[in-house]
Amino acid sequence: MIDPAKLRQWLAKYQNPDSTFRDINNAVNHYQGLQPQQDSYTFVDGTTMDLVNLSGTIPVTYKGSTYNIPICIWLIDTHPKNAPICYVKPTPDMAVKVSMFVDQNGKIYLPYLHDWVPSASDLIGLIQVMIVTFGDQPPVFARPKESNSLPYPHDSFLPTPTSYGGPPYPSSTPYPMPGAYNKPGFPFYPPTTNNAFPSFPPYPNSPFQGFPKPGNFGAADVPISSGTIKDEHIRESLLTAIEEKLLRRMKEQYFQNQAELQTLKRTQEELKQGKAKLDAMLSRLEKEQNDLQKNVTLLKDKEQELNVAIEKIGTQEAIDVDDAVTTTAPLYKQLLNAFAEEAAHEDAIYYMGEALRCGVVDLDVFLRQVRALSRKQFMLRALMQKCRQKAGLVI
Repeated sequence: MIDPAKLRQWLAKYQNPDSTFRDINNAVNHYQGLQPQQDSYTFVDGTTMDLVNLSGTIPVTYKGSTYNIPICIWLIDTHPKNAPICYVKPTPDMAVKVSMFVDQNGKIYLPYLHDWVPSASDLIGLIQVMIVTFGDQPPVFARPKESNSLPYPHDSFLPTPTSYGGPPYPSSTPYPMPGAYNKPGFPFYPPTTNNAFPSFPPYPNSPFQGFPKPGNFGAADVPISSGTIKDEHIRESLLTAIEEKLLRRMKEQYFQNQAELQTLKRTQEELKQGKAKLDAMLSRLEKEQNDLQKNVTLLKDKEQELNVAIEKIGTQEAIDVDDAVTTTAPLYKQLLNAFAEEAAHEDAIYYMGEALRCGVVDLDVFLRQVRALSRKQFMLRALMQKCRQKAGLVI
């Protein structure tokens, strides 16, 4: 089990200890065959540094069977800004199978490491890519039992890296090619002659033929594979590497085109929805414009009528208001006079109250006048009620 306190103590000198701790914790929880350790790592310039690594096994499925592949993932102190340095860690009875993804020293080369993105890449994604890649091309095979001496040292998974914090691939090509690099830090491929492989173990027909099942690494009864690496083998390996590289590029392009197509489809749907909204808004605006046009026409007609009426009134003589207000029958005239007189009595009572308040009249005078006005107002209201009943104006 991982000790959080010890792990945080190891990560104290890292630039991003919190994000590195979360990344390691997630990877260990998903793949319990890996455990964090701290060890000294030697760089190409001879300097050493205490770094944290994930060492153990990951489950790889090959031809229907699951095998535990030993690996070691070194985390640079700038993690996750720079990609980790990864190695295959073979047991004494196993040997590294050189391919486009693994060199003779066991160092792992993957596009995921080459295209490492600090904000998107993590250890879980890296391990998943390893599982898929090693399921197609296993990185190790069983060593023949006759071999008393190990052609690869047991600690061959700890070579010096190409450069501290640099990309795991050489800068000129994404994968190490035979004879392309012959300088420190890059995996060296020997010449394509049989004499160049005096101690290199032969490739088996099946990489996992006689490979121990999970938990049986180091078994003594590993079958022997025979054969010799020839020029045609290397040629086939290169052709296979090119074919897989082209296939991977085609898949990447296909998935990129699919993603772009999905984005364009979503954009098309959004544009259709926006078009429908715009059409609805245009219809509503057209309706409002028609209504507004009708109202403008109606207002212009009313304005003309008012102008005509104003011209008529301007040409007429002055009208007496009392003469202008006439009734059609004597009963209506009586009702009109009673209403006007009752309103006058109401005003008189109001002003008598104001006079009392201001001290203009005495209380006795006020009471006497208000009593007389009120009696008269009552009689006028009764008369108006009778007139309304006679005229049929009472509901």
